[in-house]
Amino acid sequence: MSDVFDKPLLDAQSLHKHFPVGKAPGPFARAPNTWFGRADRPVPKLHAVDDVTFTLAKGETLGLVGESGCGKSTLVRLLTRLLDLTDGSIRLDGAEIGHLPARGFGSSSYRPRIQMVFQDAGDSLNPRFTAFAAIADPIRRLKPLPREQLWARVEALATMCGLPLELLGRFPHQLSGGQKARVGIARAIAVEPDLLILDEPTAALDVSVQVVILQLLNDLKTRLGMSYLFVSHDLNVVRLLCDRVMVMYLGKIVESGPAEEVFRNPSHPYTRALLSAIPHFMPGQAAPRLRIAGEPRSPIDPSPKVCRFYGRCPQARVACEQSMPLLQGVGQEHSADHSVACHFPITANAAREVA
Repeated sequence: MSDVFDKPLLDAQSLHKHFPVGKAPGPFARAPNTWFGRADRPVPKLHAVDDVTFTLAKGETLGLVGESGCGKSTLVRLLTRLLDLTDGSIRLDGAEIGHLPARGFGSSSYRPRIQMVFQDAGDSLNPRFTAFAAIADPIRRLKPLPREQLWARVEALATMCGLPLELLGRFPHQLSGGQKARVGIARAIAVEPDLLILDEPTAALDVSVQVVILQLLNDLKTRLGMSYLFVSHDLNVVRLLCDRVMVMYLGKIVESGPAEEVFRNPSHPYTRALLSAIPHFMPGQAAPRLRIAGEPRSPIDPSPKVCRFYGRCPQARVACEQSMPLLQGVGQEHSADHSVACHFPITANAAREVA
């Protein structure tokens, strides 16, 4: 990885988020069951995020990919402090913010430094707010300005995001999808954040508009010096925009490394399957589709000794059922920053067919 990204802005260590499944014992719950010589069973827990560790450097774009239900959205909510951690540490520029309760983080001095662009700009905008009010709202709440300066700031943000000033008085239902996306981006950068989390920012847009919005995001990153965490299902976009990429499966990071390295030499069978599903305009040049059989393992109280991908992995062996693979370096043939959680990672030669 480039030496430019040598200072971490965000440092997440051993993040865990577990949700209880079912009802917890109430104040009048029955005492431990002594009829059968054992206590009542504890409430099962869904492990949405399980021991996730990564860093994000200043000025870097980190892609986060994985199928629906893998834990991407929960991880994003932890990083934006919309959810409390079960365990772990989140440091922003060296300051611990993981211990701050989600309920009070909105009034924290760290709130302006982490902002988010949501998947559907239409749903994320208040239908009673004009475009001006939507962009001005975070400024009023987090970095108040006098009225004249507020007007000038909102107009500057609109211009920066390519939104015509005559549209600032319109409500969301009067704007096109691309215009609403620009309002959402302007609102997110209004308080000059250090970290911008992009949750499928172009998913609800037409293809022609997607290109324009992605170019806008790339220009804003360079101009404002922000770091991006880019969550997407579109692997082609991730390869184009991201410096590094993390692949998530059932609450765990199964592969991480420089984007070009991961796309050219995927080392985890799950990553290889994802990449083989990328559409190609030249069918003759596309690698054979790698189909994964079976069903995902249950995320409710999963065994800490069994690989999460076991049961679907085409190269599973006995060791995969006996110990959980740790995220570690792939080997000499790969970049030093390329890590994979697999007992039997795919070699570069075997992986080139999906490049």
